[in-house]
Amino acid sequence: MGFLITTLIFVVVGIIASLCARICCNRGPSTNLLHLTLVITATVCCWMMWAIVYIAQMNPLIVPILSEVE
Repeated sequence: MGFLITTLIFVVVGIIASLCARICCNRGPSTNLLHLTLVITATVCCWMMWAIVYIAQMNPLIVPILSEVE
């Protein structure tokens, strides 16, 4: 459930950032396309980094060894 909700949050943030880039940096069709591409690429890269870290914590490769001595 947490994976889906956070993915939706990334989608919403990406849409808002794309709209802000379109409104604030309106200089022409090629520049708008460049800004949109950069915002979408940044959003996808941040989501992929978060997803990899999240999934890596589900099944860790190194199992902690508990010591009996306190």
